Amino acid sequence: MPATEALAAFRARELSPVELLDAVVERARAVEPVVNAVVETLHEQAYEAAREAERRYAGRGGGDPRALEGIPVAAKEEHPIEGHPLRLGSLLHVDDVADVTHPVIERIVAAGGIVHTRVSTPEYCAAGFTHSKLWGVTRNPWNPEYSCGGSSGGSGAALAAGYAPLATGSDIGGSIRIPSSFNGVVGFKPPFGRVPALPPYSLDQYCHDGPMARTVADCALLENVIAGPWKGDVVSIRPKLVLPQTYAGARGAEGMRIALCLNLGDYRLDPDVEANTRAAAEALRAAGAIVEEVELGWTQDLIHRAAMAHFAGIMGAEAAEAVAAAPDLVNPYLRAFADQAAAVRTSFIEGLELEGEIYRELGELLDRFDAMICPTTVIPAFVADEDYTRNRVVVDGVELDFYLMAAMTLPFSICSRVPVLAVPSGFASNGVPTGVQIVGRTYDDESVFRVGAALEEVRPWAYRPDRRPTI
Repeated sequence: MPATEALAAFRARELSPVELLDAVVERARAVEPVVNAVVETLHEQAYEAAREAERRYAGRGGGDPRALEGIPVAAKEEHPIEGHPLRLGSLLHVDDVADVTHPVIERIVAAGGIVHTRVSTPEYCAAGFTHSKLWGVTRNPWNPEYSCGGSSGGSGAALAAGYAPLATGSDIGGSIRIPSSFNGVVGFKPPFGRVPALPPYSLDQYCHDGPMARTVADCALLENVIAGPWKGDVVSIRPKLVLPQTYAGARGAEGMRIALCLNLGDYRLDPDVEANTRAAAEALRAAGAIVEEVELGWTQDLIHRAAMAHFAGIMGAEAAEAVAAAPDLVNPYLRAFADQAAAVRTSFIEGLELEGEIYRELGELLDRFDAMICPTTVIPAFVADEDYTRNRVVVDGVELDFYLMAAMTLPFSICSRVPVLAVPSGFASNGVPTGVQIVGRTYDDESVFRVGAALEEVRPWAYRPDRRPTI
């Protein structure tokens, strides 16, 4: 049940917040042995909050129902909650306790949302899959042989498996969009500064906290709660942007000019990914959009060099400190990332020059179109138990130099002011979903939600009676 429908059922007294919480808790208990996404449960305080929500809907005190009143939310463990563990998927932090609460969590709770579970990440959120020595492997609910993606993989898996209708995510290179694609859910990478974050990463222009959900309307609902200026984040934007609560569906795409870019330059695509992306474009044409296939002159080498010049001094330095402190405790993929960052010879200023070159071409394109769509990843999913430190990703018979080159998300982290809504595009032959990114002009969040709502109506995705996760 989408959060928007649950809120309507609460108001009509057809469903209670306690009943919904019962349902998602039971669902998690039933399938968690397979999915392995939960790292902490907060059931006692969750039921207390659900009973308070019941009283609000019944008019028995506590004030009027708030924006998320009674809705269960799965929180990415990276988002700290004061007094609770903050392990970051790492044995190095197994005993750490947070002394602050992330503003995203504060706003969800203040809006009546119920954070009843915290979900897994890779170590230091430094991978496009979700497994670690601390928490084991988090699996894709559609096909457990495959990964749920990362780093917000626990959030994506929890949504797909039915643990909650809403979840929090963060995205520094694709960490909301990759798991959205792999799990068949919706995720939004807001433009830089739209949603507040904690320092020091609030100052990293690649870093974006954002909402994840199963429908476009639910994603907008959560975005409206967590967005807006915050006293602790100097880059948080004023005034707050409020997205419409409803969209015109297919009619909303009529007359919109949408660019279809399949390869972003030289990315190779799995045939299922390409077919589903083209089908999404055709669906938008059927809805009345003007869709034109375009080319970009980007190369994966250009994008990788720009991104690694940035990562080397930030996440790379953090990974190197962890490896130096306890080389036997960290995961091999974190060690590999630290080594890769240490080998970077592109200076920071050279990286900025490359970033400007990348955006110049995208900016010119979006000056002619209302939005652009492209695949989220070149393959349907990574293998669940693989960390790609020894083996490589193969696409169309060609080995990729680095497994994250399978994600087509990095360019839009580099172009950090563009909003990107990731939505499902269909299913691959292995039963795993595929996805597309809807890329908007800088700070034009509303257009990407408008396109997403249209696509959702004309090409309905995962959550139908004939399409359920296999577990």
